[in-house]
Amino acid sequence: MCSMNEELIKNADASYQLAEQNAAHYFQSLYEQVTQRSFIPILTKDFQSWKQNHIHRHSILSFLSGRKGKPDTRAYHNYIQWLNYTGKLENYLDRSISYIFMRDLGKSLDAPETQKRVRRVVENLKNNLTNSTQTNRGIKIERFSLAELYRMAQKEGIELTMIWLLEKLKTVSSNIPNGMDAENAQRKLIKIIAGVIMHEVEEMGDEISLEERTQKLDAAIRLGYAYGLTYPFIDDLLDAKILSIEEEKKYSDLIRSTLITGTVPELGEWSGKNVNLIRYIHAELRDAFEYIKSHLRPETEQKFFEQAYVFFNSQEVDRLKTLSEPNYSNEELYIPVILKSSSSRLIVRSVISAPEDEGFEERTFFYGIYNQLADDFADMDEDLKEGRVTPYTYYLKYHDKRDNLINPFELYWTVISNLIHEVYHSDSKACEVILDRAINGLKRFKRRMGTERYNEIMKLFAFGIPKFNRVIQNLVRKADDVDFFDKLLRDQMITNLKNERQEREVFKDTVETIRKEINHLLKIPKIKNVEPIIDAANYSLEGDGKRLRPIMTWVMGVNEYGLDKSAIVPLLKSLEYMHTASLIFDDLPSQDNSSVRRGRPTLHQVFNVSIAELTGLFLTQKAIEEQASLNYFDSKTVLTVIHYSAQMTALMCTGQAMDLDSKGKQLTLEQLNTLCFYKTGIAFEASLIMPAILAQAKESEMEALKKFAHHAGIAFQIKDDLLDVEGDTVLLGKPIGKDAENNNSTFVSVLGPDGARKKMWEHYCLAMEALEDVPRNISFLKHLLNYIVNRDH
Repeated sequence: MCSMNEELIKNADASYQLAEQNAAHYFQSLYEQVTQRSFIPILTKDFQSWKQNHIHRHSILSFLSGRKGKPDTRAYHNYIQWLNYTGKLENYLDRSISYIFMRDLGKSLDAPETQKRVRRVVENLKNNLTNSTQTNRGIKIERFSLAELYRMAQKEGIELTMIWLLEKLKTVSSNIPNGMDAENAQRKLIKIIAGVIMHEVEEMGDEISLEERTQKLDAAIRLGYAYGLTYPFIDDLLDAKILSIEEEKKYSDLIRSTLITGTVPELGEWSGKNVNLIRYIHAELRDAFEYIKSHLRPETEQKFFEQAYVFFNSQEVDRLKTLSEPNYSNEELYIPVILKSSSSRLIVRSVISAPEDEGFEERTFFYGIYNQLADDFADMDEDLKEGRVTPYTYYLKYHDKRDNLINPFELYWTVISNLIHEVYHSDSKACEVILDRAINGLKRFKRRMGTERYNEIMKLFAFGIPKFNRVIQNLVRKADDVDFFDKLLRDQMITNLKNERQEREVFKDTVETIRKEINHLLKIPKIKNVEPIIDAANYSLEGDGKRLRPIMTWVMGVNEYGLDKSAIVPLLKSLEYMHTASLIFDDLPSQDNSSVRRGRPTLHQVFNVSIAELTGLFLTQKAIEEQASLNYFDSKTVLTVIHYSAQMTALMCTGQAMDLDSKGKQLTLEQLNTLCFYKTGIAFEASLIMPAILAQAKESEMEALKKFAHHAGIAFQIKDDLLDVEGDTVLLGKPIGKDAENNNSTFVSVLGPDGARKKMWEHYCLAMEALEDVPRNISFLKHLLNYIVNRDH
């Protein structure tokens, strides 16, 4: 075993050395072009042609009427609409998609097949964007939402794959430790998944059957997740300095051993504060690695391991560098950059076991450093603050001490010149797209850093090429139409992820704060002669309930409709009294015969059945009493609330009677939907409609809220059915398996677990889509719906 491992190590090192030699040869070629400044006259000439399409003379009238209306590119919907309105959308998408084909797919833009594919993607994307940026009653239809992703999955027949992925992404997000950029880590993971899907789609061809397409998309999503997981849990984790020095060494050795031997070692003993994190990551990466291995073809397996090892080792070489070391050579600074930037993209095709693509490896190898230098330039301030060694940070620190250091800004333009004229053979489309991207990168950097800081950086990096730099800066100031869709998506995704996290925290804080206040309101004062009933009622009310229904009413009434908090307290109490009464009846031996509710023995177990029945009746009447105490509203409105409440109570009783009658019977899906709406959806509806009645909301808004409640209630019940099969008794606060024990028909028994999940997400989508007809941005309801389908209790 020892000698075999030594042989494997030797082979891995030999592969890395060969890659180093190729990178060194490439670097030497670039070095000669930098020292000779041969890129300057070549690119100056390119810019003279390029700027004709990007710098326009405008009259004062056109400037005032048109250009001032251009929205910030970070305003996703507005920017897309503006591009479409001004007739610029198609060109914008064309350069964006062409760039993706060049960067991510390694294509040559002068190939007729590539041009055909780009045109097709641009046409489809334009149709999609112009349709999806329409507004509905003034409310923007949200892109990149869970509902939209699921709808896309439905069209491809990969709903279960998408459900799997969403659950995985949720778990990864919850395990990203403090100290890491959670949004950026998630973005990179999603980007890798999208990249693998793009490669797979390109390999499919037009003649593929729908069944085979579904299978390939399923595998591509899972492979993308498996490969993408290495970014947050290897690269980002090791860069973030969260692990101790000893942990980093042990963790790196584990990864290295995996890539050399093709087998994930056992984790073994692991001490320290990060033990739970490492155990989760080890298990998840092991499963991901095994999934990739199982999909590798014999002819691509060796290439995958070689490229993965080159990528990891070059990352490690760079990670071990320190800014305090003043003697790194240019080769030591740039060769690992060439290796890691090219191998990271080369891995993707071996992950999906794609066949040989003539020219792909060469183009990808030469292209990678361009992208890496652009990223390092954009991140240089943060990298300098964190003490990371990149060509830019190292030059910033030692340029005045070492005159032999290559200026990375000059090398960047050398790479661009080399790509345009040596790799892409002076193809006009490649030249256009690459120069667009380069100028766009500088414009974005200037906007983010501010003009003063930007000018300081440019003065330093361009001091050796002042004339050429003046040309560049003139373009940065004046050039237009150089924005890219992937950057817009990136900004939108990060904004969405940050907003989601903030809204999620607000949602959790809101729920907990209101829940505590409601708990203080619920206790019923003792009344002489009915003390046993009140004691029983308070016992049930004191349980660890979620209080979802009165919380929904509070948020809608106070936060959305502006009702006075103290004015709707009776309504809040009535909703929880009614809900608790329904649970008491539901638990009785004559009905579900439950022994545990809200983590405690059920009421009839602690007192007796008679007291439980009387307490349920008492609480229903107490609810009506509270509704009649809504003194801050006119009597007609209060009567409308009471009348509506009585109707809903009757329907809930009908639902419970249906449930009892259904025991031992196999229900249809339609019967289940009706039953669950009566038992669950009605309560959700009442929580939204009753404050709307008090606020005298429009009928159209109440109809939209009813539709939301209908689908949210069914989704809630399906999740309950799934938890009864798969949940944790401790977290649930009640035994699992009660439905099977009582021979109840559930969504799981009728549809199976997978079918139930698909149906739950269908109702999730319908509920989300119903919110588009509510003329207010109720993020609380969106996150409530996310909680419903993602909860574990």
